[in-house]
Amino acid sequence: MRKNLLATVTSPETPAAEVSARSDYARRGASRSMMMSIDEMAENAKKVIAGEAIVSLDPHLVDPSFIRDRVDEEEADFAVFRQGISERGQLQPILVRPHPDQPGRYMIVFGHRRARAARELGVPVRAVVKEIEEINHIIAQGQENSRRADLTFIERSLLARKLLEMSQSKDTIKAALTIDDTTLSRMLSVVETIPSALIEVIGSARGVGRDRWEALKKIVAHPRKAGLALQAACSEEFRRLEGAARFDFVLAHAGKALRKPSKSVSAAAPISDEKGNAIAELRASKHEVQLKLYKPAGVEFGRFLEQRLPALFDEFRHTTNQE
Repeated sequence: MRKNLLATVTSPETPAAEVSARSDYARRGASRSMMMSIDEMAENAKKVIAGEAIVSLDPHLVDPSFIRDRVDEEEADFAVFRQGISERGQLQPILVRPHPDQPGRYMIVFGHRRARAARELGVPVRAVVKEIEEINHIIAQGQENSRRADLTFIERSLLARKLLEMSQSKDTIKAALTIDDTTLSRMLSVVETIPSALIEVIGSARGVGRDRWEALKKIVAHPRKAGLALQAACSEEFRRLEGAARFDFVLAHAGKALRKPSKSVSAAAPISDEKGNAIAELRASKHEVQLKLYKPAGVEFGRFLEQRLPALFDEFRHTTNQE
């Protein structure tokens, strides 16, 4: 079990043995001195609200974190969450820091949903205000979400890529998400292979874990199947679905085997009338013959053939001595 570097947010005392413990990835990761510095930053992050006073803030003065870690918000789930705060109050404070660019405002480190609920309910939001450096902000936000299991696998993967694009080190990302080298590599592989547009329309896909996202990754690595997945995501049926059902729909359609024409099927042989107009085409394989009739006379001609077919077949058997 990996150590939760923010455990003291809710527990005032942490055994010394636990504080000094190393997670597995740290022993396998970068140099010892680098990881010691990461651990020290994580220790600072987990102490950010220890002993700090809780204040009431106008939620309209509180801005989101500079790191977006959610793909979407299930409105039905949020409505239940907001109703709980309305009935029982805000049980846990959020953590904010003075806004680095706008005096008099604050930036959320964690607690975005609580801040939104307070804003929509028209009540102050209970918060701890703390001066925090950017790297501690990243670690605190990532670990709080990991502790609460708020983020889905794909949201955590997108967050890992976002932090990498912000030039954060892999050691910082691993500390923020409480993951090891292998898991980070697999997360990045998923979001780098699956088209961003497809991930965006699927959404957070709550309940869909790493194994199923990796299954989709393997499928859409084939360009034609990636096209099938995007085509499925543009359909009316897809738009009527929500949550994990969208993921299931795309996976089912993208996973369909691409049909390859049988080598035993002949090329279409066109059939024309006496004026040279194409009226049909014939395809033959080892086991069947397909006759395709062209419009505009195709439907009526087909009915005509249907009526005449028994007589034509008898004539065929007679002329070929197959009686």
